[in-house]
Amino acid sequence: MSKRRSNTWSALIALAAAAGLLTVILRTALGGPPQAPRETDIAAARAELPPQGEDPRVELPVLHGVAGNGIVEPADRETKVAGQAPGRIAVVHVREGDQVVVGQPLLELEAATERASLAAAEADLAAAEAELSRTLHGRIRQDIDAADADAEAAKARSELARGSLDRISKLADGGAATPDELDRARRSAEAEDMSFKAADARRSATLAGSRREDVLAARARVTGSKARRDQSQALLDRLTIRAPIAGEVLSVKVRAGEYYNPGSGEAVVMGDTRVLRVRMDVEERDIGKIQQGLHAFITADAFPGQRFPGRVVEIGRRMGRKNIRTDDPVERIDTKILEVVIQLDKREALIPGLRVVSVIDDKTMN
Repeated sequence: MSKRRSNTWSALIALAAAAGLLTVILRTALGGPPQAPRETDIAAARAELPPQGEDPRVELPVLHGVAGNGIVEPADRETKVAGQAPGRIAVVHVREGDQVVVGQPLLELEAATERASLAAAEADLAAAEAELSRTLHGRIRQDIDAADADAEAAKARSELARGSLDRISKLADGGAATPDELDRARRSAEAEDMSFKAADARRSATLAGSRREDVLAARARVTGSKARRDQSQALLDRLTIRAPIAGEVLSVKVRAGEYYNPGSGEAVVMGDTRVLRVRMDVEERDIGKIQQGLHAFITADAFPGQRFPGRVVEIGRRMGRKNIRTDDPVERIDTKILEVVIQLDKREALIPGLRVVSVIDDKTMN
């Protein structure tokens, strides 16, 4: 039984193979001769290759020196301005493109509490200065007259009490006054005498002016009040971000109503754009060809066919990594470079941050 089943499967496999072979033969017979490609297909598939050694993506100038990528920047680079304290932005005073001077406010944070503290400190200082002035210049004439009147009144009360004591003493000798009345008269006379001495001492102090210790204490209070005033002013000044240099506002990165934190980055970017420069990356194999004063020019994709002349004004003192990256996938990023600064003769239509190709073009170079 098993042998019969095996023969059946072998027959079925052989039949399937024969059917497949027959299908291939029929397709080949009915398909006709192979077709040749059309001329239009060949033309569409043909790649237009540039001449050897040229890159169709970049129009390279004729070079007589050193070339490298660069980026346009203001004189002495961009200045990224940040605040000293966090807070909610109350007002932004500038817009991109504005020209500002040193110390001009760029933006302010909310500062109601700090202004109130400053006002209180200024009031305390005014009171301390008034006290010092009174201590230094002594009492006014009205104070002196009042002290003199108090002393004279105390003297009159003392003399009156002394006269009363004398009369009661005589009466006590004759038995007309009791010992208790005599004792009260004696104590009253002593008290009035002491009051007169105190009033007379106050009159003398008023006429003599303030003591040295009083003057020193008043001056110390003024010094402390000034320190508190200056502290309040400093806290208030921290909430106003001012321009550290004169120049153009290139970017404003915050808006009124936002919460600003110095740790999140700069609030305003500015720079002196009266003169533009290009920071160029020079590969280490070419640094021996660079000198200050050499003529140079730059080209930019944004201005095809134009050259912007300049000259080398600064050469870096240390090799470093590339600053400018292109979009070329085969670009080497591990090459060491030296930064070279080219000052442009005219700023024309260039703007900071624009990527350019820089060429130090000195025909005397070998």
